[in-house]
Amino acid sequence: MATLKQALEKELTKKEMETLVASYDIVGSIAIIEIPPLLRKKEKLIAKTLMSLHKNIKTVLKKAGIHKGKYRRQKLRFLAGKRTKIAEYKENNARFRIDVEKVYFSPRSSTERKRISELVTPGEEVLVMFSGCAPLPVVISKNTKAKEIYGIELNPVAHKFALQNVELNKLRNITLFNGDVKVIVPKLKKKFDRILMPLPKDAQTFLGAAFKTAKKGATIHLYRFAHIDEFERVKKKVEDICAQNKKKCKIIRLVKCGAYSPKVYRVCIDFKILS
Repeated sequence: MATLKQALEKELTKKEMETLVASYDIVGSIAIIEIPPLLRKKEKLIAKTLMSLHKNIKTVLKKAGIHKGKYRRQKLRFLAGKRTKIAEYKENNARFRIDVEKVYFSPRSSTERKRISELVTPGEEVLVMFSGCAPLPVVISKNTKAKEIYGIELNPVAHKFALQNVELNKLRNITLFNGDVKVIVPKLKKKFDRILMPLPKDAQTFLGAAFKTAKKGATIHLYRFAHIDEFERVKKKVEDICAQNKKKCKIIRLVKCGAYSPKVYRVCIDFKILS
């Protein structure tokens, strides 16, 4: 099958081809693409070409801004196909309904969600902070024998879809909360074997809350953005924060979970609370 660039090489000028962004996200039957300013007059052509290449794509949306705000939303504009922003999506034996504009979701993190689920052992009690529409809770529930999975999400729209996704997958060991992690965690009065913190920009500022609800021996998965030259410094920062909170920890590994920008990656620091 031809690539998007190959399919458009006779339709675009050399300069236009140089600016064409060949990568795009597919969430169910929705494709999300980026259109540079030079190609705005050709955006409908690009969208329809993309649909002709992938028969499963029924809707094409373009990015009309970056993810921003406390809910990490991204404005999207309709280009072609069926007028909808609700995606039906499958991954890791799980099904999801997602409003791709009002809920932050990355299909590119499916491999990382699989990695995490493979680390969960039978009987674990798991906390997922910033749980969104519940991709991590649902994937863990569908693929492991975890005892209980709790999810906390600030965005009320994401929480609504999370509740739908739990029902869609007929799961009974997931409990979801809509609110601020720092407010909800103290109310749980519960300790967890594993805590996930998938908010790369700000997660480390919530480590204090994580420590208070972590069992001795618990594993924490902290996500960060980091330049390739900063990996060791990022691990040292986690150790320093643990020491400041009088916690002894052991770094297990640092995993690259996808590129964010040139030489900058979304990384996960897996570490264990020893005391």
